[in-house]
Amino acid sequence: MKQATDVDQQISMLKERGVGVGDEKKAKEILLDVGYYRLGFYLFPFEASYPNLDQRTHEVKAGTKLSDAVALYYFDFDIRNVLMRYISRIEVAFRTYMTYRLSNKYADKPRWFVDEEVVDSSFRQSFDDRHYAIIKKSGTIRCHHSKYKQDKYAPVWKTLEFMTLGGVLDLYRNLKKNEDKLEVSKHFGVQQTAVFENYMESMRCVRNICAHGAVLYDARLSRQLRKGPAGSMEEPEERARVGGAIKVIAYMLGRVSANRLHDMVLQLNDAYMTAIRVSPKLQGVIEKASLLKWDLQSISQLESYIR
Repeated sequence: MKQATDVDQQISMLKERGVGVGDEKKAKEILLDVGYYRLGFYLFPFEASYPNLDQRTHEVKAGTKLSDAVALYYFDFDIRNVLMRYISRIEVAFRTYMTYRLSNKYADKPRWFVDEEVVDSSFRQSFDDRHYAIIKKSGTIRCHHSKYKQDKYAPVWKTLEFMTLGGVLDLYRNLKKNEDKLEVSKHFGVQQTAVFENYMESMRCVRNICAHGAVLYDARLSRQLRKGPAGSMEEPEERARVGGAIKVIAYMLGRVSANRLHDMVLQLNDAYMTAIRVSPKLQGVIEKASLLKWDLQSISQLESYIR
């Protein structure tokens, strides 16, 4: 059984594997900040056996420095923060438009999210346990029920504000009428509801990676992206990688705000340029892992989605 190691032992192991440590005082600071285990995810692309996981020796390629892995770690940290911010913007727009459009369509049904005419029975039957039990913990919803004791549920414009992205997407999937789904998806420039669901699911996957601080730069999506307005993505590999997901995020963000899409493009490129200034070898590592070119000229092409 493996045992815990202290930072001195960790530095010795890094050196044994061929990693150039440099300033050991700084290396100890990094190891206590980031952690030896987590740093391993960012050293992996520099290992001689990469990308083979079955016969991994942990020995790195000649010339690999600890600063290479640290630069990749901070790149990953930066793009998680950037994407989390703009996925949240899309999430709010999705929630807001679905609430607005369907609440006006079903003006006499302020709780249409549990109405048998609007939503499938499977969603309605599981709503209390899966969603409302959590929603009721919100101070706003507690206040509503304190004031309106006869209401089993708060109206939709209150309730949906406290549902997770996954919950709102689950509600969208369970709308009975395809025309209701289309009214929402077309607002975001997506003509097929299955593609819209797929796009939103890919963003939910990336959002969860970001929210939990997991490794993003080489992440694989839980479901392959469908072909749609965010690009054909002919290669199956691209449809499963974070580069494909970024194209989807850019497309959806462009439907919400051209200015925010421009901001996202600049911030992603800034994170990339910062990383490769510290470690030029990261250019190939990042592009190979994400299947996306990050130079400003290439990544600016994402803004074509707003035209």
